[in-house]
Amino acid sequence: MPTPEDEGTALLHAIRGHRPRLAEGGFAADRDNADPTGNLALLAELGTARLVVPAAHGGLWDGTERGGWGTLIRAVREISAGDGPTGQNWLTTALVARELFGPGNGLPRGTREELAHRVLHDGLRFVSSVAETGTTGTVTARRVDGGVLVTGTKTFNSNSGGGGAALVRCLLDGAPHQALVDLDDPRIEAHDDWDNMGQRGTRSRTLTYRDVFAPDGHHRPAPATPSPVFLGAVMLLHAALLQGIGEGALDALLGHARTMTRGSLPRFAGPADDPLVLRRIGATSSRLAASRALLHTAADRLETGAEDTDETTVDCFRAKVAAVEASLETAAEIHEITGARSTSHAHRYDRFWRNARTFASHDPVDAKNVYIGRHELTGTVAEPSSVIRF
Repeated sequence: MPTPEDEGTALLHAIRGHRPRLAEGGFAADRDNADPTGNLALLAELGTARLVVPAAHGGLWDGTERGGWGTLIRAVREISAGDGPTGQNWLTTALVARELFGPGNGLPRGTREELAHRVLHDGLRFVSSVAETGTTGTVTARRVDGGVLVTGTKTFNSNSGGGGAALVRCLLDGAPHQALVDLDDPRIEAHDDWDNMGQRGTRSRTLTYRDVFAPDGHHRPAPATPSPVFLGAVMLLHAALLQGIGEGALDALLGHARTMTRGSLPRFAGPADDPLVLRRIGATSSRLAASRALLHTAADRLETGAEDTDETTVDCFRAKVAAVEASLETAAEIHEITGARSTSHAHRYDRFWRNARTFASHDPVDAKNVYIGRHELTGTVAEPSSVIRF
């Protein structure tokens, strides 16, 4: 009988085998500025939701704080290599699921069972509704019979283009609180204001809540400051997304180069005979291999619970920095190697750089390097939450 680890490995192989289909869906979603609904449906069919649901509710995760990160982070990388926005949408569901199903989640067992069933069998997607930048006030909740009513506006809601449920951070009686609400509620207004350069398929639009009801059992006091394990995992999930975008760019580069009938100069019959092209491809491959190795090592270390927590957290930051740099450099190389004809919108190869650049702008790499540099020079670390923007 296969173990959860065996089943997780099988899921990773299945995702890798469907990367071309994910790329096709991502191409269309980028072109149409639309949710990659078909891609998320494909991932649901493959059973990837089992990676984010505890075994007690039918999934493969053991339900512990450290358990399952290695496979989950590898899954994000594989999905993102097919399509970056699909990867961000899927990891958003994964992160919220970790909050809802993890230790000390504060939700009744019946609620957890209901949510697990919807994730596993109905393709339920989650949104982390946190950001209020640009709004005029804080989202609040007030008590009513049987639950709470949520009111206010959140400005950044990735994965909201395909329905699902939003975990909304709010204030209840002046204290931080979270409420889980279904996005098909008519009292939620979805603004059509996400038309960014990249990661277009994330549909990271503004949502306005107008007395949206969250029943008892679907709201709870907000957890205390995230643990170092969770913060490190967030860094690695970000890194996995960017690493995947870079690997998808290399896939596209190689696929196009194999169709070319000339090299960079007339003396070369094609890319396979062109040392200039081969050198660039080799350098690009090596950069990605190095950042991928660091990503996987840090993920495994996070999961196994290495004794030096500070060093593990620093490795998570290093992985994010390395993935940002490798992804951006790879995405920028496509047209340099494949030439002017590859700039046609028929290919949309520019989406790899646009996706990588957009997500890499989420929080500054310089802040990560300062954190790493402090550790190298003094052996101390700052509070990780001081250099992570959620």
